[in-house]
Amino acid sequence: MCGRFVSTQQPDALASFFGAVFEGEPLGPSHNVAPTNDVYGVVEGADGERHLETFQWGLVPSWAKDVKIGSKMINARAETIGEKPSFKSLLRRHRVMLPMDGFYEWQASDTKVKTPMFIHRADGDPLAIAGLWTTWRDASLGPEAPWLHSCTLITTAANATMEPVHNRMPVILERDDWAMWLDRSIDNPAELLPLLVPAAEGVLTMYPVSTSVNNVRNKGSELIDPV
Repeated sequence: MCGRFVSTQQPDALASFFGAVFEGEPLGPSHNVAPTNDVYGVVEGADGERHLETFQWGLVPSWAKDVKIGSKMINARAETIGEKPSFKSLLRRHRVMLPMDGFYEWQASDTKVKTPMFIHRADGDPLAIAGLWTTWRDASLGPEAPWLHSCTLITTAANATMEPVHNRMPVILERDDWAMWLDRSIDNPAELLPLLVPAAEGVLTMYPVSTSVNNVRNKGSELIDPV
């Protein structure tokens, strides 16, 4: 499970890092991105170029009757992604990379209060999380209703770094895997599933932070200060 993360990079900087083009409206920085918030995602366009675009975090399938389902579809399990109807077709055609500074996970302790941990790349680079995206619009509003672009991030079993905190972790794509994951010409799940594995040891590091992150209304940089 991954339910909160940090996204503070300017879109032009992210676009440069991922070799993408950005032409949208910038999102404000947030140290506490929560489900249903808008987030950046990198996709390969029909022109063969990478594009940095905006998505709602929380997948709203095309068949959904209500946008509220998105809050329940923020993660997709790598182990079943090739089987579940909601994700199978998206794995073939609608893949995205979700950039983030890092993410939060809560570690059980001897007290009733779990300790939030901020988890990020040891080398300081942005994380590139494997995800899926789709489009939806409210059929009750007719054919002129606006399209909603939404996404979900993919999780897998925890590596040794994450195991003391949680038994799941987001799928982290390394630079050598970006091209394959985004390539629109690849639609065979058998080629893609081997990418959806736990991160190698040493990729991530973490430290405890304040329980202020538990409140989604808190968005400031103090949330990632070590405690």
